[in-house]
Amino acid sequence: MLFLSDNAAAVHPRVWEAMRAADEVQPPYDNDALSRALDERFTDLFGREAHVLWVATGTAANCLALATMCAPHGGVVCHRAAHIEADEGGAPGFFLHGAKLMLADGADAKLTPDAVRAVIDPIVPDVHWVQPHALSVTQASEAGCVYRPAELAALGALAGERGLGFHVDGARFANAVAHLGCTPAEAAGPCDALSFGMIKNGAMNAEAIVFFDSERAALARWRRKRAGHLQSKGRYLAAQVLAMLEGDLWLDNARAANAAAAEIADACGARLMHPVEANEVFVHLGPAERDALRAQGYAFYDWGADAARFVTAWNTPAEDARALAKAIGRL
Repeated sequence: MLFLSDNAAAVHPRVWEAMRAADEVQPPYDNDALSRALDERFTDLFGREAHVLWVATGTAANCLALATMCAPHGGVVCHRAAHIEADEGGAPGFFLHGAKLMLADGADAKLTPDAVRAVIDPIVPDVHWVQPHALSVTQASEAGCVYRPAELAALGALAGERGLGFHVDGARFANAVAHLGCTPAEAAGPCDALSFGMIKNGAMNAEAIVFFDSERAALARWRRKRAGHLQSKGRYLAAQVLAMLEGDLWLDNARAANAAAAEIADACGARLMHPVEANEVFVHLGPAERDALRAQGYAFYDWGADAARFVTAWNTPAEDARALAKAIGRL
């Protein structure tokens, strides 16, 4: 019973169907009808003008978005647990040609305006100091916690005051929207660019970078090509994105994953390390307890010396989530 990562989940059948339907001769790269439809579809979804590029990975989505905001001599403020810091193998430095990640702290892997100020206020506006150019937050956070619209508004206001680009890493954006029950626009806040996650939520190999600034989007198109992410048969990526949006499949999938996580969380009680607001459950478990769960067939990642992370997906069987909950309850 697999709780390692939602990256391991199956591709949703409707995504496969959409890819098969795209299997016809179309203009290459992003000149096909499906790719051209993305801007309008996301504009409708967010209620403001959107310019959308598909890419094959979340790492590319994050880094290409940030590359439009931060010069090589600048810095990006993020949480020290952020995916761009802890899980992308130095890709931000590569794509941003050496720009610095400026690490901030915050409970539940979330940033606050005060945490951001603690990093940027001491910086002297002098050539000897790296200057902040952008702010990046993760929705939902690396601890599985969700920013409320008011929290994002406050961070966006600070970014605007300080002249920082505002990026949202939305690898699990769907799970955040499903938890909040708000509009996508409210869950994204006043950001300049959003990495709209699809792969963890039922797509195969397509992510969307949603720009709310036409100039940044235009720059990203050049950078996407230079980075090797302009695929010649891009219609298959666009087909996945559109299929996920059709009939709110992206939200239905996220709700299913969130519900499975909530089932597990209910059995964990005081063992929980963070509130469970998306599809990740972080639990205090000793080595012997983790061994006992693995002996019963559960697969998950250790999280430090005395904890574990369980991740559910859109297709996590309800009986598997219930069985894991019972198994943890018996420890």
